[in-house]
Formats: sequence, structure tokens, C-alpha cells
Amino acid sequence: MNLPAYQTLDIRLDGEHVLQVALNRPEAGNAINTQMGHDLLDLWRRLTDDSGPVRCVVVTGSGDKVFCAGGDLKERNGMSRQQWQSQHELFERMFWTLVDLPLPVIACVGGHAYAGGLELALCCDFIYAAQDVRFALTEVTLGLMPGAGGTQNLPRALGERRAKEILLTGKPFTSQQALEWGLVNALHARQDVLAESLATARVIAGNAPLSVKQIKKSVRYGGQMELRTAYRFEVEAYNHLVDTQDRREGVLAFNEKRKPVFRGE
Repeated sequence: MNLPAYQTLDIRLDGEHVLQVALNRPEAGNAINTQMGHDLLDLWRRLTDDSGPVRCVVVTGSGDKVFCAGGDLKERNGMSRQQWQSQHELFERMFWTLVDLPLPVIACVGGHAYAGGLELALCCDFIYAAQDVRFALTEVTLGLMPGAGGTQNLPRALGERRAKEILLTGKPFTSQQALEWGLVNALHARQDVLAESLATARVIAGNAPLSVKQIKKSVRYGGQMELRTAYRFEVEAYNHLVDTQDRREGVLAFNEKRKPVFRGE
């Protein structure tokens, strides 16, 4: 797969079907500046238009201290209102393109995730984290509020009351609390969290890619519907798979007692 060299991202394939994307500004806590906004938006758009062999994405941060510190406040210092809003519109497009990405995305949080960094992780499909990292949505302490889905994704993950406490205080919380509250799926030693994330990504990538995409779509959009409508949406997604070559291959492989070879067809 041919992707451009991005100024703020370190991208590499893990095997044939897993793409590892590292936010690569460790000297700035991997903070999201304008260039990273452009780079991430371009990457998500390219993967949406044509993912090639990629079937699953793992997003992590360079270095071993910070996953992402949020928006780059040094770059924002002194911005005019128009410049600030123009940059935020770029970030909005980037985050929404990530949310709508058909491929599953795992957030591998091996360092602290604050503000927009936590919002980025929340826009992924699920999160693996290191045992000793901390999370926070600190915008309220800066005269701001989350503007990249934090006030919407956090209550959906944790419930309204817990989310309000986090959002209104701006206080950090531990990875153990994040696990207990259901924000993250699993905790691992810092030196192991990337390997564990990639291992899960490889399991997902080994499944039928059309099935994976339809499941992601059904969970995301069905969750915004009342139950009977959501069930009909699920059945429509299911019916799209019945006449695929991968469905035929999966059933045939089961009967022949072998591992299926899925081609996304």
C-alpha cells in the first residue's frame, strides 16, 4: 500500500493487514497541531477511499510517556479567533472522518492521554492501555470545553453522572479506574501494551473483512436507533454478506475443517 510520508505520523505495516499509526511529536507530548490535523485527516480519507490490504488500524503515540497531550497550546497561543476556529474546523473534520472510518481502529494508550488525546482515543473502536497511565479531559480548567466528541463519547462510555464528574472537575483518573468504569478494555504492562494491541488487531484482520465492516457499522448506527429499527438495520447489514465469496469460503472451510482464506469479496 502506498501512503505518503507524513510530517507528524510514523506509519508502518505490521504483517500484511494491520496498519500501525504513531502520533510522532514526542518532543511536544504528541500534541495535535495544525500539521498533524492535516496529516490525520488525509490518512483517514485515504483509508476510507481505498484501504488496500489494511483490515485493522492501531493508533499509538511515539515515546513512552504521552499518548497525546491534546491540542498544541503553544501553537494556539496568540491565535486570532478566526485562526482558532479555522483550525478547530480542521480538527472536527479529522475526528469525524476517524469515527466514520469503515475499518476497526484500536487505541493503544501507552502513555498519558489528556484533553484531545483522550477524545482521539474515544473516537477509536476500543482502547488498550498501559497500567500506569492517566487520563483527563482538562478543557474546563483552561476556559474551554471538549470540542472533539468528549461530552458525547464519554457519557456513552461511562454513563452521564461519571462523565459529568470528569468533565466538570478536569481531574485526572487512573488507568485502573478507566478499566473499572468501562472506558478501556484491558490493561497491560507498558512494555507489552503495543504488542497486545497488535495481537488483537491481527485476530480482527484474520476475520472476514466485509463482516468486520458490517459489524462496526451495525453497532455504531444501530446504537442510535430504537431497538426494533436497529434490529432491522442489523438484518440489512447481515443480508449484504449472504451473497459474498467470503461467506461461501467461510462455510466451505468450516465443512472442510480448515482455516478460511478471506479476500474481502
